[in-house]
Amino acid sequence: MKIQDIRKIAVFRALQLGDLLCAIPAVRALRHQFPQASITLIGLPGAKELTNRFPMYFDGLELFPGYPGLPEQSFAVQDIARFIADMQAKQFDLMLQMQGNGTIVNPLVELFGATYTAGFYAEGHYHPGNDLFIPYPSHVHEICRHLLLVQHLGIPHQGIHLEFPITEQDYADFESLNLPLQPGQYVCVHPGSRAAWRRWPPSAFACMADRCIELGYDVALTGTTEELPIVEEVARLMRYQAIVVAGKTSLGTMAVLVKQAKAVLSNCTGVSHIASALGTPGVIVSMDGEPNRWRPLNKSVLTTIDGKRTSDLASVEKALVDRLAFPVALEQLIDSA
Repeated sequence: MKIQDIRKIAVFRALQLGDLLCAIPAVRALRHQFPQASITLIGLPGAKELTNRFPMYFDGLELFPGYPGLPEQSFAVQDIARFIADMQAKQFDLMLQMQGNGTIVNPLVELFGATYTAGFYAEGHYHPGNDLFIPYPSHVHEICRHLLLVQHLGIPHQGIHLEFPITEQDYADFESLNLPLQPGQYVCVHPGSRAAWRRWPPSAFACMADRCIELGYDVALTGTTEELPIVEEVARLMRYQAIVVAGKTSLGTMAVLVKQAKAVLSNCTGVSHIASALGTPGVIVSMDGEPNRWRPLNKSVLTTIDGKRTSDLASVEKALVDRLAFPVALEQLIDSA
């Protein structure tokens, strides 16, 4: 690959918020290597707010129409054919397959017709046969996985830390919510997750929320509108009164809420990555069986507990109490993986 020829780059990652945030360090490295290049994300409709939030890294978003075998969205065959033709017409210089191990999407991504195509492949499965592909590193953190790919292309990484820019408009929108919360005096409790099997039980969240209130903190129960039933269940199971914020926040106001919190308690989901990016202390309960893949890397700030191995409430309580005692001066520390 001739570095000097790269003017138009596309990153194929049609996944959700947390997945996209974990790819930001790799995109940051791309931008540093190619400051004048155009970088386009090929992603889901929900990615638009994220690409708008990172104008320093992304120049555009192409909405992916879906594909057989990818569960994130439905699809129509005729839309796929049109999309492939459109991608070919874009004439990208470099296409990065950052979707997964490539068993489903590598043939598709090659059809996009970029001058160079790079990405991951699974042993024994199809890949384009060039030396820009690497075997899928299945046992490393999601952030490091994509940094390994860009480093394979001769692009040095620019740190493993996450980012989440907060704008003046985000702060203004947050103030307009008039929430009865004081910075540093509340805990964000986030019991939802897109996949039900990744959720810690509502009763457990309720117990820990009550404990936070006993320790003198307010509790903000957060979530999307779709997650409101889960949040309401947690509220019903609590002995004390929490403040239900679910369904009231945008992505930006949610980030402000997390940034100003004393701590967070969350499933391993998008909110955990926002907390990691903002340096907010807390406890993340991983129920997906892959804590080492998705846990926040700034582990001196955010404690991750493997909920598949440790269902003991006492372990979570101890970690949460420790985080609530966290000195403010340390909140921005980032550990190496």
